[in-house]
Amino acid sequence: QVQLVESGGGLVQAGGSLRLSCAASGSIFRINAMGWYRQAPGKQRELVANMPSDGITKYADSVKGRFTISRDNAKNTVYLQMNSLKPEDTAVYYCNAVVVTHTNYYESDNWGQGTQVTVSS
Repeated sequence: QVQLVESGGGLVQAGGSLRLSCAASGSIFRINAMGWYRQAPGKQRELVANMPSDGITKYADSVKGRFTISRDNAKNTVYLQMNSLKPEDTAVYYCNAVVVTHTNYYESDNWGQGTQVTVSS
């Protein structure tokens, strides 16, 4: 079992900043990737940023230059620094972790409960 606990969402004015955090815990053998997705009302969930342990970090075109993803591997934590926020960034943001557990050593896809980010104009 893997648990992802997110924090840092909230209400901010356009042009402002927020920092999201997501800590993974449980029977973790290895984390292969951590990232953030978001879902706005009436829209599909979309990738915001993803950081594999041994690959290239990816960003959605809409957030390049404004958002920065980072990881603290010692704490199994991923962060999303969001600057120059726009009203169209309003969504529920979900943490994702691709984890190999001690339970069966298979890779599994895990999701946090989501945190609301609201950007007012």
